[in-house]
Amino acid sequence: MDRLEAMHLFVRVAELGSFSAVAQQLGVARSVVTRQIAALESHLGIKLMVRSTRRLAMTSAGTAYLEKCRVILNLVESAETDVAQERLAPRGNIRISLPLTFGIKRLAPLLIEFSGLYPEVSLDMDYSDRRVKLIEEGIDLSIRITRRLDPGDVARKIGSGQMYVVASPDYLARHGRPQHPSELIHHECLGYTAGGSMQHWQFLIAGQPESFPVRSRINANNGEVLTEAAAQGLGLTLQPDFILDAFLQAGRIESILDAFPVPELGIYAMLPSNRHVPHRVRVLMDFLSQRLG
Repeated sequence: MDRLEAMHLFVRVAELGSFSAVAQQLGVARSVVTRQIAALESHLGIKLMVRSTRRLAMTSAGTAYLEKCRVILNLVESAETDVAQERLAPRGNIRISLPLTFGIKRLAPLLIEFSGLYPEVSLDMDYSDRRVKLIEEGIDLSIRITRRLDPGDVARKIGSGQMYVVASPDYLARHGRPQHPSELIHHECLGYTAGGSMQHWQFLIAGQPESFPVRSRINANNGEVLTEAAAQGLGLTLQPDFILDAFLQAGRIESILDAFPVPELGIYAMLPSNRHVPHRVRVLMDFLSQRLG
């Protein structure tokens, strides 16, 4: 095993915190990974990790070595990619996690187009609204729609979306059309996720975000279900444009409170780490950014 391979294996073990998890990803026995890390420690003459039955802990020397390994591997990948990408088409497998509705409605056609443009890239697509653990699950790229990233997230913004409050013409005829977000508390609202009977929706009032309470008897973790309920006159719902478009075009719902915009959603490409991004993944991010932007 050469030095760079040993560094790469060490980084993977450090990030996953488990010999077994790395062995499973590589398709080898746990003893193979353990033996290779032990050989690296023997070569360096230092202890990199303290192993117990429950967990791995980095030594101070191991922590310092880990950071240097990341820098070295990043430089090597960057140098090789810069040389290769000028003459080689992207190739290899990309495991990508996609939000369910947005993934099917907006991203699936783009990914099919991308696959046709780059036949040497294989795509493994997982459609789910759960928040995946990129490193632990071996995901190369995840698309997330959110207003706020968490500390430590490695992300690139590739697009944005807008949200609107909508209701059916029948509901508005029976209950009236709210003129200000403060009036929402008097209406039946359909809430995203099981957040309880009281939630808050955010609007821009004179350019500043402000939250307003709403009552939600019906909650779901799927926006299309809530929009269908709104179209059938069960209440108001706040949903992104990619869900609402077909309902609006069919005249089943109307947008309300347009004078008070909702803060936009960011569409982000999430990466498992800040190390050098593989050429095939960067090409896919550029493609999606161009199409979504």
